[in-house]
Amino acid sequence: VQLQASGGGLVQAGGSLRLSCTASTLATFVLAWFRQAPGKEREFVSSIGWSGMTDYADAVKGRFIISRDNTKNTVYLQMNSLKPEDTAVYYCAVDRDRNFRRRRYGTEYEYWGQGTLVTVSS
Repeated sequence: VQLQASGGGLVQAGGSLRLSCTASTLATFVLAWFRQAPGKEREFVSSIGWSGMTDYADAVKGRFIISRDNTKNTVYLQMNSLKPEDTAVYYCAVDRDRNFRRRRYGTEYEYWGQGTLVTVSS
């Protein structure tokens, strides 16, 4: 599975961005977004199952919305009310297990995209 993340950029605090992750095939896979800020470990952001079930990290709950369009093999991450601490490289990842469950560790995902940089200025 090949993944292509896009949509990153520079935005002011309080603004919005929408990230996209297009997969060579999405099928019934679980797709997640992770992020890694400079000098910090990679952390889970959100995930979505093929049926639309979702999971969010507490840090983004209520501000970010994950969705998927299976006809386009694409998953989106709508990021609203952005904060400087959201600044990071955002990665999408896929797990081929169709059974959605909470999985927040990077080791639980098989394929990774190249990352897209999000910078939030104060």
